[in-house]
Amino acid sequence: MDLYDQLKTLTETPGPSGWEAGIAATIRDLWQPLVDTITLDRIGSLVAVKRGLGTDGTRRRVLVAAHMDEIGLMVTQIARYPDDDSGHGFLRVTNVGGVDIRHLLGQMVVVHGRQNLTGVIGALPNHMLPESKHNVPYGYDDLVVDVGLPAGELRQMVAVGDFVSFRQPLRRLQNGQVTGKSLDNRASVAAVTVALSYLQTRQHTWDVVAVATAQEETALLGAYTSGHAQQPELAVALDVTFGKSPASKDNGETYDLGGGPTLGLGPNLHPGVYARLQAAAKALEMKVTPEPHARASGTDAYALQVARSGLPTGLIGIPLRYMHTMVETADLADIERAGRLLGEFIARLDEQTMDEIAAKLMAKDE
Repeated sequence: MDLYDQLKTLTETPGPSGWEAGIAATIRDLWQPLVDTITLDRIGSLVAVKRGLGTDGTRRRVLVAAHMDEIGLMVTQIARYPDDDSGHGFLRVTNVGGVDIRHLLGQMVVVHGRQNLTGVIGALPNHMLPESKHNVPYGYDDLVVDVGLPAGELRQMVAVGDFVSFRQPLRRLQNGQVTGKSLDNRASVAAVTVALSYLQTRQHTWDVVAVATAQEETALLGAYTSGHAQQPELAVALDVTFGKSPASKDNGETYDLGGGPTLGLGPNLHPGVYARLQAAAKALEMKVTPEPHARASGTDAYALQVARSGLPTGLIGIPLRYMHTMVETADLADIERAGRLLGEFIARLDEQTMDEIAAKLMAKDE
C-alpha cells in the first residue's frame, strides 16, 4: 500500500476524541507487520514496540507520539418538528475538540448510533430569516443534523452522547498535494508508519515505542499517560503545523507545503533533542525549517515533557493548510520526509545520546 492509499484509509476511518477504537484497529493493521508487539492501553492509545539491538532490560527507549483522534461532534438533544407523533427528527450537536463552526453548514456527517447513519448539517436558509440575521455567523443552536428519520424512529437509533464524525473522502490535488478531513493528525500517523518501515533496513540500538495517542484534541490524555507508563528516556511528538496560504500573514509562523518538515524549538522543547533532529536532517541532506514555540506547543510534546521526572522531548511538524476543517490540505512529500527524518533520528541514537543531550542543555553561548 503506497503512502496515498495508507493516508486515504487513515483519514476516512472515523475516530473523534474519546471514540478511537475504529481508527486504532486500522493503525494496528498498518503497524503490526513492522513491530514486535502491539497493544491497546487502558485509555485507548495504541502502543507498538520495535525492539532494538542488545539484551532485554538493558536497552534505552524512545517514545514517538502521533495522535490518532480527530475533531468531531456529539449529540446533545433529539428534537422533533412539528412537536407531535408525526414530527421529523433532528439532532442538536456540540463540538468535540476545536471544530471551526464556520465550516459546518452543508457538511455530510455520520452519526454513530446503534448503527451508522448518514446525515447532513443544515440550518434555515436566508430566505426564511429576518434581514438582520443575514450573513450573521451561525451558533450551534442554529444548526441541526438531519438523517431523514421521524423523531420516534430516530430515538430508537440515536442517544444523547453519541458521536458524529465528518464524511469526507481524501482526494488528490495537483503537485503531490492531498485534501480531506483528519489530516490533523493522520498525516503524522502515516509519517510514523514511514519511520517504522525505514527502520526495517536500518539497525537501531534503542527500543522504539510508537504510540498513536488518544484524546489529544481534548486533553492530551494519551501523551500524559503513555509518557509515564512506557518509561521512555526521550520522546518525539509529530503533529501538523500551519501551512502558508494567501490569507496567512508572512510573519514566520506559517510554512510552505512541500518545503519539508519543521523542527520545534522553544521553552517546552529540549535543545538537545532539537540538535539531534537537525543532525539527522543534515545526514539525509533534507531541508528542515525551525519552528519557534515561545510558549507551550499545543501538541503531545507539551504533555510528554512533564512525564516521569521530566522527559527530553522534540517536535516534528508537517505543514497543513485549512486546519480543523474538512478540507485540510498537505503535501505527500512532507509526510514522507517527516517519517524518514524520524527513522534516521532513531537509527542514530546510541549510548552517548543522553549525555550529549544533557550537555546541550547546560551549554552556554560563548
